[in-house]
Amino acid sequence: MVNQTYLRCDAISKSFPGVRALDSVNLELHEASVHGIVGENGAGKSTLLKILSGFHPPTSGKITIRGEPAELGNPQAAFDRGIAVIYQELNLVPEMTVAENLFLGRYPTGTLGSVDHKRLYRSAQEQLDFLRLEGIDPRKKVKRFPIAQRQMIEIAKALLHRAAILAFDEPTSSLSEREKQRLFQIIATLKREGKAILYVSHRLEEIFELCDVVTVLRDGKRVASFDDMTAIDRDILVTNMVGREIGDVYGYRSRSIGGDLLRVDRLDGDRITEAATFAAKRGEILGFFGLVGAGRTELMRLVYGADPARGGGVYLDGTRAVIANPQDAIQNGICYCPEDRKDQGIFAAHSVADNINISCRRNFSTLGLLLDLKRERENCEQFIERLGIKTPGSEQPIGKLSGGNQQKTILARWLSEDLRVLLMDEPTRGIDVGAKYEIYQLMYELAEAGTAVIFVSSDLPEVLGIADRIIVMRDGCIVGELPRIEANEERILGMALPPAPNSTTT
Repeated sequence: MVNQTYLRCDAISKSFPGVRALDSVNLELHEASVHGIVGENGAGKSTLLKILSGFHPPTSGKITIRGEPAELGNPQAAFDRGIAVIYQELNLVPEMTVAENLFLGRYPTGTLGSVDHKRLYRSAQEQLDFLRLEGIDPRKKVKRFPIAQRQMIEIAKALLHRAAILAFDEPTSSLSEREKQRLFQIIATLKREGKAILYVSHRLEEIFELCDVVTVLRDGKRVASFDDMTAIDRDILVTNMVGREIGDVYGYRSRSIGGDLLRVDRLDGDRITEAATFAAKRGEILGFFGLVGAGRTELMRLVYGADPARGGGVYLDGTRAVIANPQDAIQNGICYCPEDRKDQGIFAAHSVADNINISCRRNFSTLGLLLDLKRERENCEQFIERLGIKTPGSEQPIGKLSGGNQQKTILARWLSEDLRVLLMDEPTRGIDVGAKYEIYQLMYELAEAGTAVIFVSSDLPEVLGIADRIIVMRDGCIVGELPRIEANEERILGMALPPAPNSTTT
């Protein structure tokens, strides 16, 4: 039996200067159903969500809810019509407490109109308990929690609205396996309650696990919809997403690997429980795997000089490198693509050109004073073409680009340097399958040119698919490593998971 249509989009289009982001898209969301949306970065998924959330008005087309026209001219109007959107880029206020974020704009008040903090924290704790979010104190500021826990707080905030239509934008991108399964349980409960759910994800295995229907967007158009998930497979979705067969997305390329280029010797810092020692070879792609909280990001930031080290050192070609800050790292040829692109990787209000040239600008100046704007423009345009960055132009604010194109812009920044070691933290987080393939190919090209590529990923198939060697971390320390030929999911997870009670480790 087909459930009743709750929300319907008829011929929705949206145009921005120089870009037609959506082109006559039709979509139906049914009660008690999960509708998946897939597509490459730039396919129009985010624009569609922003239209449903009232952030962008459509250029043309019509939206109806339960058969009645719905004017979603602003976020409040969407909220009033029962629509809640949980974005990949979080919308929390870091300086406010968890409870204050959950009830922002609708705090419980006392008899004199002041905030009833006792009731506020009690209600917040009840919601966290309902979601089984352990370890989150509603009285603590959001900035004190890692990205994974912030994402669960964002989900808790949306669910408090008791919305009838919920849209999830890459909700598991920073979640542990346990948190992901809890989220799936919540979605299953919402479905049983009759909610209409829109689920946007690049992780196709999640689409097959959760969704009853899937729609594919490409270049702003709906190119396919499937209402029988058993009749399709991953290859069919990928072919529709990219417009061509892509085969093995990892496309591993073997190459000659040299001696040690980077050596980290007993490097120690906050959240590192045991001083880290490892080496990365010239021409090697070295993967770091671990569960959320394993210390992978903290170790990369120590190597890059973003956080102060308490001891130990970093060596390049056997010579100690003095790295007190990121500027020192860059001058030594060590560059870093952070996990949190939005807050740590890009200057969102600045242009693509500024984001590419901001580090290497010193090379395009005379006596460090006069900028050579022509050389800057040529450098930018070279990398836009080489990396296939989809942008209306080099002056486009980078914050308006998709996640995949933002990541390519960050890579262009470092390719403009004398790059020796590239650190990449979750380089394909929130990126579509086509852009992933392009980034993997770039990683292979860099390795083939002699660069040491070190990448962190919580996606185990990705680590197994592209790494030459894998280092595993757990609880802030390195617990093991395996060459590609010996690595498999069972062995890697066996290292990453905490030992069972009363067990012994060797």
